[in-house]
Amino acid sequence: MHISSSVPRFPGPRHAIPREFLSFMLDGQEYGLDCARVQELKLLGSLERFAADGEIIGGVALSHGVIMPVVDMRAGGAPARDRSAPDTDVIILRLSSGIVGMVVEGVTGIVHVRPEAVQPLPGGPEAAYLIGMARIDERRVVLIDIDRLMSLSPRRPLRVA
Repeated sequence: MHISSSVPRFPGPRHAIPREFLSFMLDGQEYGLDCARVQELKLLGSLERFAADGEIIGGVALSHGVIMPVVDMRAGGAPARDRSAPDTDVIILRLSSGIVGMVVEGVTGIVHVRPEAVQPLPGGPEAAYLIGMARIDERRVVLIDIDRLMSLSPRRPLRVA
């Protein structure tokens, strides 16, 4: 099965307009996803959660009348006692498959990325959700295609960047 990319791949023309990515932290690494996929930012404590927490699927929540799954991207990193703090950042995403809440360690801001600042990452087909590594000043931000990442089957192990 071929999954079409929801985000145009880098590199592009040298003088292309920079694209905006929302950057966030997971286990000491900074990541970025296309700002066009972000519906809003919320704090975990502001969501009405009404399903049992799991390790990766952090339950189901209600926001603005929409029921959505909540995916805890910190599943392999933060100790369990830190996971349900009410001030934890949740990125509400509008994906091709629907609305999803994504719990992260912290949102760091918006980065403007020029195509020439992105280097490809190894990984092959099992890591097709990786767009590349953006170098912005002294920062290294791993850019991800969030539609592709969220469409992966949970039966297949994810390759960690």
